[in-house]
Amino acid sequence: MREKFADTPGKESDRYLALCDTWREKYLEMDRKELKERFHLEGDETAQFITYFGQRYRLDQRTGMAALEEDPERRLPFNTVMAIYHLFYYSKPDAKVSGKFVPFREVKRAAPFDAAFKRNILDAAARTFDGHLPELRRACEALGGKSLPQGDAGYEIRAFDCMPLQFIFWDGDEEFPAQANILFDADITDFLHEETVVCVGDDLFRRLTEESGLPDAKRPYGDR
Repeated sequence: MREKFADTPGKESDRYLALCDTWREKYLEMDRKELKERFHLEGDETAQFITYFGQRYRLDQRTGMAALEEDPERRLPFNTVMAIYHLFYYSKPDAKVSGKFVPFREVKRAAPFDAAFKRNILDAAARTFDGHLPELRRACEALGGKSLPQGDAGYEIRAFDCMPLQFIFWDGDEEFPAQANILFDADITDFLHEETVVCVGDDLFRRLTEESGLPDAKRPYGDR
């Protein structure tokens, strides 16, 4: 049985399926008892569970397959699957959040990806939520976001329980276009590979779009 992804159309599917198989196998080789203790995972000998942007995922302990608990047949986005496996694989045993939030360009070793991150995630978010503050606020609250004083809509939202993010949005007006920013903990690369931070930012945008009820934005970076 092989994982399928919602955002892997056409000839790219086989490559993504192969990557998923690789990471499933890596997960099965990990010390899952230690993972359970370190990340406070619920579960038993048949499954472990982890919450990601307000949704609970099941990891089968026999196959390593990841599935959305509330809809096991739903095809999972590639970014989501990679973020979950990569958290377990790359997280340092003593990883802790610093409490200091920084823009993506200041995340360790992430600078080479900044232009694409801005173009395909932040600019897309600005266009999507421009003029839709009520929908955006509702979406942030649906993800358990805590209101912040910054921006026209600012919220602290947890990707994983151990990974807080800040989403800051300024609505457009006659003088300035809408702007969006995502701030990450300065030590997020103690939990994830720097490229996976892009996946997490993209998933935040996707989940906010889903919860807002606004039309999905097409984001080439998320479909790579």
